[in-house]
Amino acid sequence: MVRRRYIPLRTAHPGMILDQAIIDRAGRVLIARRTPLEDFHIEGLRKMGVGGIYIREGEEDPDQEVEKEEQSLPAALQKTYDKVKVRDPARVKISESVRKRVAQGVQYLYQDTNSADFTNASRSITDDLLKAIEDNDAVAVDIGALQVSDEYTFKHSVDVATMAMIVARKYGLNDNQVYQIGIAGLLHDIGKSKIPNEILNKAGKLTDDEFTIMKMHSTYGYHILEPKKDISQEVKLGVLQHHEKMNGKGYPMQVTGEKIHLFSRIISVADIYDALVTERPYKKPFSPRAAVEMIMSMTEELDIKVMKCFMESVILYPVGSDVMLSTGEMARVVENLSYAVLRPKVLGLQNGKVYDLANDVKCANIIIL
Repeated sequence: MVRRRYIPLRTAHPGMILDQAIIDRAGRVLIARRTPLEDFHIEGLRKMGVGGIYIREGEEDPDQEVEKEEQSLPAALQKTYDKVKVRDPARVKISESVRKRVAQGVQYLYQDTNSADFTNASRSITDDLLKAIEDNDAVAVDIGALQVSDEYTFKHSVDVATMAMIVARKYGLNDNQVYQIGIAGLLHDIGKSKIPNEILNKAGKLTDDEFTIMKMHSTYGYHILEPKKDISQEVKLGVLQHHEKMNGKGYPMQVTGEKIHLFSRIISVADIYDALVTERPYKKPFSPRAAVEMIMSMTEELDIKVMKCFMESVILYPVGSDVMLSTGEMARVVENLSYAVLRPKVLGLQNGKVYDLANDVKCANIIIL
C-alpha cells in the first residue's frame, strides 16, 4: 500500500522517493514526482528555501485502480442511486501520448522563442488540445483531474489553454476564436522565459523589486510575439492583458472593463484558478472548492459573464464520487447542476435520502466538506 507523508527537509535523505513535483514560477518541473532523492537534490531544495516535502512510502497496490471505481452499494440503495443519477456532461480527456507530445512541444516553445517554427509548433499543440475537446464533444472540465501531468513541464500553460477553450465555447465564441484563444492560453506566460531564474525559482515571497520584475512577463510576452506576423493581434493582446482587472487594478496598463480584450478576460479566470490549485515550492495548493469560492468572490476584478461561463463549465464533484456532508453523513453525488457548481444533488449513504443542495430550502444549511 502506497502512502504519502510530509517530512521536514532536514530529515530527508538519499533514496527517499519524492511524491510531488518541484515546480518553479514558470511552471517548469525542476524535480519530477517519484524521483529517488540524491544528495544534490536535497542540497538544491535547501538552497531554494524549501522547508518540507512529500515522500512516497510503501509498495504499489495492483488493485489501486479498482479502488478508484465506484464502490458497490446495498441493493436497495443501489437501485435508488441508479434511478436518480444523471450523467455528467462530456469532459475533456487527453490521452497519455498526447499529454507527452504536448508537454514536449510547450517546452520547445519556451526554450527557443525565436525559432522559425515557433508559430507552427504553437498551432500543432493547440490542434492536439482542440482535438481532445472535439473528440469527446467536451463541454466541461473535471478541474480536479485536468493536468498534463506533474511529470512534465509547463502543465500550467496547457491547463489554462484547455480551460480557456472550454469557457470560450460556453461563452459563444466561434470555432476560429476558440482555436485562437487556445494559442493565447498556451503562450500567456511565454514572457517568463525572459525573467531571471533566481526570481522564477525563488521559494520564498518575492520582494517588491522582484515582483516588479516578475510583472514584466506579460509585456515581455507581447514583445516576443509582436514581430511574428503569423500570430493574430487578438492572441498578442490576450497575452499582454491577461493580468489586467476589470476595476483597473491589474497590470501592465491598468485598463478597465471592455478595454481589456475578451481573450484576456477569459484567460485570466483560467489562469487564476490553475495557479491557486497548483503546488509550488513557495506555496501549498488550494483545494478546487476553495479556489472556486475565491474566484466567485472576485466580482470587481473579473468579467462576470466569463466567471459565470467558467462556473458552468467545471465539475468539482463528478457523479459517482463520495463526499462528506456537514451533517456528518457520507453521500454520493448523483447530479451536477451547471448553475450551482458547489451544490450538486447527492444521495445520503446512511438514510437513502436525496439532498438537492441547490434548490431545496431544507438543505440550505448543508454543505459539502
